[in-house]
Amino acid sequence: MTGTHGHVPARRPRRTDAQLNRERLIATAQEVFAEAGPEASLNEVARRAGVGPGTLYRHFPNRPALLTAVLRDRIETLCELAGVLSSSESADDALAQWLRAFLVHARGNQGLGGALMVEEEPVALGLDCHRLILDAAADLLAQAQRRGTARADLTADDLVQLVVGIALSTARSHGADQPDRLLTLVLDATYGTPLQSE
Repeated sequence: MTGTHGHVPARRPRRTDAQLNRERLIATAQEVFAEAGPEASLNEVARRAGVGPGTLYRHFPNRPALLTAVLRDRIETLCELAGVLSSSESADDALAQWLRAFLVHARGNQGLGGALMVEEEPVALGLDCHRLILDAAADLLAQAQRRGTARADLTADDLVQLVVGIALSTARSHGADQPDRLLTLVLDATYGTPLQSE
């Protein structure tokens, strides 16, 4: 029995170190890709993370694998924010704050998403990520609708598509405040009166 227990501490540090290295690589890749785009040097990612290239490639055998991990990490962070905001006193403010965070995310990750689009493997991940975002938006919108503030004819897909549309249409905009102004218009419509057919 002592022998069995003796093996556990010997294995755990290796697993922990591997996990820490993976998390450090993802966090560092976030910074490097933000600075230099999705084609940034992977050796630079490894150098800044304080590991060798071999360690990087053991965790992420190619660029798409690392891009996918970075994008998933960002989306999970965005969805975790939705969970935190869902406990806010104001459902309206929670939805508005999350949509603003989503807009920042959508504008900042176009390069990563575009880089993954040319690969075949991450297609399933893209669908999964869309579902995660849609579910987060649906939960916050449902809260605002239950409290009688958000218009009942809106869907989470409507809001997600509108925010993505703003991100795409302002990608090369010179007006720094334009994305936020457009989102404000969307938010105004979110709490407006449903359109009545004549």
